Amino acid sequence: MSKSVIESGKAVLGIEFGSTRIKAVLVDDKNKPIAQGDHEWENQLVDGIWTYSIDMIWNGLQDAYKKMTEDVQKQYGVKVEKLAALGFSAMMHGYMAFGADDEILVPFRTWRNAITEEASDKLTKLFNFNIPQRWSIAHLYQAILNGEDHVKDIKFQTTLAGYIHWKLTGKKVLGVGEASGMFPIDSATGQYDAAMVEKFDKEIDGKFPWKLLDIFPGVLTAGENAGCLTEEGAKLLDPSGTLQAGCPLCPPEGDAGTGMVATNSVEVRTGNVSAGTSVFSMVVIEKPLSKVYPELDLVTTPAGDAVAMVHCNNCTSDLNAWVNIFKQFAEAFGMDVDMNKLFGTLYNKAMEGDVDGGNLLAYNYISGENITGMEEGRPMFVRTPNSKFNLANFMRVNLYSALATLKIGNDLLFKEEKVPVDKLLGHGGLFKTKGVGQQILADAMNAPISVMETAGEGGAWGIAVLAAYMIQKAEGESLADYLNNKVFAGQEGSELAPNPEGVKGFDEFIEIYKAGLPIQRAAIDSMKL
Repeated sequence: MSKSVIESGKAVLGIEFGSTRIKAVLVDDKNKPIAQGDHEWENQLVDGIWTYSIDMIWNGLQDAYKKMTEDVQKQYGVKVEKLAALGFSAMMHGYMAFGADDEILVPFRTWRNAITEEASDKLTKLFNFNIPQRWSIAHLYQAILNGEDHVKDIKFQTTLAGYIHWKLTGKKVLGVGEASGMFPIDSATGQYDAAMVEKFDKEIDGKFPWKLLDIFPGVLTAGENAGCLTEEGAKLLDPSGTLQAGCPLCPPEGDAGTGMVATNSVEVRTGNVSAGTSVFSMVVIEKPLSKVYPELDLVTTPAGDAVAMVHCNNCTSDLNAWVNIFKQFAEAFGMDVDMNKLFGTLYNKAMEGDVDGGNLLAYNYISGENITGMEEGRPMFVRTPNSKFNLANFMRVNLYSALATLKIGNDLLFKEEKVPVDKLLGHGGLFKTKGVGQQILADAMNAPISVMETAGEGGAWGIAVLAAYMIQKAEGESLADYLNNKVFAGQEGSELAPNPEGVKGFDEFIEIYKAGLPIQRAAIDSMKL
């Protein structure tokens, strides 16, 4: 069955650029994954800027695609010559600006850079709308405020997903969810907010040979055709020349949007939490918030509905680094280490710890964290002489730390704004060990958390589903209906309710965490990069 789907060109491919992995997932005509490939990569800190080079982007894309085709060859003995549809997604936000020769003007500035505080503050006041530091418009305005020479030469500004899509199709467009991380979207029109665009153009008032919409990508909604794979694009994706041009592409989306799709969380009063290198929650809201919160971002689903997003730059990186220390310890004793078993053992050990973490404290800030006002990161572990320092508490507090900043933001949404949510779904690496990350998140949010089997497929599968929706949808069929009826029908997932003791313990920990933030500030001021 899968072999004939591939041979007949009916398979759909989704590729997502995550922070540490580029993943390609091939699905059949029922949205079932049938092959995959991936490429590991890591951002680099160059001259104080978190970046990925253009060569890294293309080499990684081609490697992930090649490994997917090798998986197809190994499983089914056929080549991937045609696709029914294709979609790209990537980590959102950041800054990619291109000149008249279509070459990048300055190195790609990723979402991880907390270097736009002045622009973020000024734009938030100008628009009366929260503009986070990582948003593309904040990066652009900061470059203007800095007097950077390249700004006058910009012909096109986009995101990583938009860049890949442009090079493969020639189309300068974004999906609305991804676009909502560049600039505020008016959910009534599904386009950039016209009044805010006008305010921005007035603010820069003829200083440059462009206005904002001259250099920004167009905005498309889920289900719309976003162009076709060109001959040049096919060779960029598959240098072997096997892949034929011509398949349609869906609008490129961000990892937030594909996370919503992968967890069936695009309807009002649903939400999801993506926990990997970064962690963010997305809740589809019924009505506007009562005021502007710097901790809450307003973006959209791939269908254009308003979403309250809490985005934290740091989640599992420091936790993974500690697990790696235990790996090195075991290897020093001559042991062969199975990383899945190691993670599982340490995560399960955390559940034996005190619910408040035993008066231990950890900050997982590999990079800056906007929600707590830290422009750089200094990973830390702190204890008092009488703290209950043991392995179980150590692991529990490091897991708490991975979700602490997320809790600070969501307490505003649920406790201050009283936003209702019927279901929250978790996905990402934090949930691989059954029942641990899921339970700790339920306690942190004080809400039931579900994890679906398919959620493990992640954003690459999510963008493949969006590509399939584009070619399979019935007349007038909404994205929510398509997901409910054709993708997730009969799938409930496993749900864990918050444990009252765990909720109380996490609340006690978060008070220690907030009180200790000056320690993190002192470390940034005292210990230079």
